[in-house]
Amino acid sequence: MIRIIEAKDYKDMSRKAANIISAQIILKPNCVLGLATGSSPIGTYDQLVEWYEKGDLDFSGVSSVNLDEYRGLDRENDQSYYYFMHKNLFDRVNIDPARTNVPDGTEPDAEKECARYEALIDSMGGVDLQLLGLGHNGHIGFNEPAPVFPKTTHCVDLTESTIEANKRFFASADDVPKQAYTMGIGTIMKAKKILLVVSGADKADIVAKAFFGEVTPEVPASILQMHGDVTLVADEAALSKIPR
Repeated sequence: MIRIIEAKDYKDMSRKAANIISAQIILKPNCVLGLATGSSPIGTYDQLVEWYEKGDLDFSGVSSVNLDEYRGLDRENDQSYYYFMHKNLFDRVNIDPARTNVPDGTEPDAEKECARYEALIDSMGGVDLQLLGLGHNGHIGFNEPAPVFPKTTHCVDLTESTIEANKRFFASADDVPKQAYTMGIGTIMKAKKILLVVSGADKADIVAKAFFGEVTPEVPASILQMHGDVTLVADEAALSKIPR
C-alpha cells in the first residue's frame, strides 16, 4: 500500500519526510535506518540536524545502513557516498560512527563485499525505515531497469542515463564510476517501512509510471506497489501527472 503525502515544494517535502524519520527515532531509539544519497534527501538531513541541534532528537542509539556506494572510490573521495553521509548527516549529529554502515567501494571482490553487506543487514535485524529517492528511469538505490528484479546486494553496471545524471558531480562523465554496490530490490523490500522522497516536475512522468503503472523490473520502483507500508512524500510538481 502506498500512502501519498503532498508537499508544496522541496522544503516542505524535506520537512514532512524528516517528521516521519524523527517519529521513527523517537518511537524506537535503537532503530535501524536505511539511508539514501543524492540531492533529494539533503533537505531532509538538514531538517533532522536542525531538530537534533534544538535537542529534539537523539541519534545515540540509532544504527544505519546505506543503500549503495560507487565501486572503486575510497572514503576520502568527495564523491563517495561515505563522504556524502558524513558531510550531510553523520558528522553533524550524535550518531556513533561505529553504527553507521556504507558498502565498501574499495573492496575489489564484488561477491565478497555484497555477501558481507547483506549478512550485516540481516545481523542487525533488518531495516526499520528505508529512505529512498527515485531516479528518472525508475531506479531505486542503483537498481537499474532490468529483465528481472535483483534480490540481494549486488554489483551493478550503471546505465548511460544514470552516469549522465551523476556527471554534474564529477569533472566529466569519464570520471563517473561505471559500477556500484547496491542493496537489491529484495533487500529493500524487506524493510519494515519505506519512505520515498521525490521533487520536481522532471520526476512527474516516472512517479505516475512507478506508482500507477504496471509492476515491472523495467521500472524498478514499481515493485514498491507490492510493499505493505510505503509513504511517498512528493511536491506538487512531482505529483502533477498522477491520476486524481
